[in-house]
Amino acid sequence: MKHSNIFILAAAAIGLLSCGTVKVNDELAQPVVDAKLIGVIAPKTLAQTHNDLTVGCEVLDRDYADYHAYKEYLSELGIRKIRLQAGWAKTEKEKGVYDFAWLDSIIDDAVARGLEPWLETSYGNDIYEGGGTKYLGATFPTSEEALNAWYKWVHAMAVRYKGKVHEWEIWNEPDGYMMKHTEDFTAFTIRTAETIKEVDPDAKIAALALAAWRPDAFKKFLTLAQEAGKLDLFEWVSYHWYHYRPEDMYKKVNAMLDTLSQFDTKIQIRQGETGAPSIGHKGGALKNYDWSEISQSKWALRRMLSDRGRDIPTTIFCISDMNYGKDDGIKTKNHKGLLESDDKNQIVRRKQAFYGVRNLVAVWDLLEEHAPSDMVAVEGEGSYSVYPYVDAQGYHSFVVWDDAKAPVDAVEAPLRTITVRGGKFRKPVCVDIRTGNVYAIKSKKDGADWVLSVPVYDSPVYVVDKARLEMK
Repeated sequence: MKHSNIFILAAAAIGLLSCGTVKVNDELAQPVVDAKLIGVIAPKTLAQTHNDLTVGCEVLDRDYADYHAYKEYLSELGIRKIRLQAGWAKTEKEKGVYDFAWLDSIIDDAVARGLEPWLETSYGNDIYEGGGTKYLGATFPTSEEALNAWYKWVHAMAVRYKGKVHEWEIWNEPDGYMMKHTEDFTAFTIRTAETIKEVDPDAKIAALALAAWRPDAFKKFLTLAQEAGKLDLFEWVSYHWYHYRPEDMYKKVNAMLDTLSQFDTKIQIRQGETGAPSIGHKGGALKNYDWSEISQSKWALRRMLSDRGRDIPTTIFCISDMNYGKDDGIKTKNHKGLLESDDKNQIVRRKQAFYGVRNLVAVWDLLEEHAPSDMVAVEGEGSYSVYPYVDAQGYHSFVVWDDAKAPVDAVEAPLRTITVRGGKFRKPVCVDIRTGNVYAIKSKKDGADWVLSVPVYDSPVYVVDKARLEMK
């Protein structure tokens, strides 16, 4: 279906389903549903949220984006953490001389807004022989001079940002080098972590931030760190796995958890970086697909809610489009931003995915305790992701979507009969998270069960008591 047809259908749906004072967001492709529109959820700012979500604010170290162009949107989005890269080469352009002004301006602003930055120390610095480069895929420092300079710089950062930065990562996607030089990379990671801990013993540090699943190298890293008695330096490992159908990554996630379970460690996992582009066949991961702003938004919501259903701390990559330089790995614009930027890194507008993620943030804190996964059954054939929750008063809610394929542009959401066994509701309604629209749904009690008629498609919808929602 072509985009123009989608918006014709969406306009028709708005005309049929809008009621009186309800005003939908006309920047979004509206779902086509056979249900009465009763409201739109109200967004929540940073001051109103308690989530542990992260939004990526990377590549500032190479000037591929501009924090100060998008910082106001961070407060509006409501996500509480940001991931940054520290930029050794941008900070130390002359040996032994640090200019932290660029990074100070970002971290100080973020902290003042109530954001919690976690800081990744990579990449390298070519003013030192064997120091690596500042680009994606660069090797970590290898010469004695470069390594000593690296540890001094990390120490200076730890001192400077103690009390402002509490979480750290060491190196972005070291996979290929880690496989070939696991012993050296493990020692490098351990000493870097120790350098931070010497300044801030309470710092939380990631052991790895992996681009791919290489089980042998992962297990060897953990084994070497355990043999050195240093596993307790680390709080988590990040994975950055990109799949066109986001649910496909969890076989590897389960394998990572199985490997970690073989070690006496408290290390957890974190989804540290993934997102889908809004334009297909351009630069970066997942490029070989006919992406649009609609499918980008669906993908982000599906992946983030899949992580929530597994209690995995999660990140959306990233806040704005990135203008990669010709010398770096991607070499062109990476369109994974929630915000569209121009060629000078200035923000043009919010994309549909920005609104989708903002809507998710608005209901995220309602997803409290997990309820039994088998209590919610979707009638008929198909493949669905379903995650039920229960609040402190014992009332239920659940998210559901059609997960059979990678997200597409279609916005028709057919009604599905869903039974919630032993469910407890007052007046359940359905939130289309992508648009924020709230719909009345038909529901009835059947003994101890609830039977609901819910519009379901390949983007998450949230069924919850109306009384728990804040609508505008």
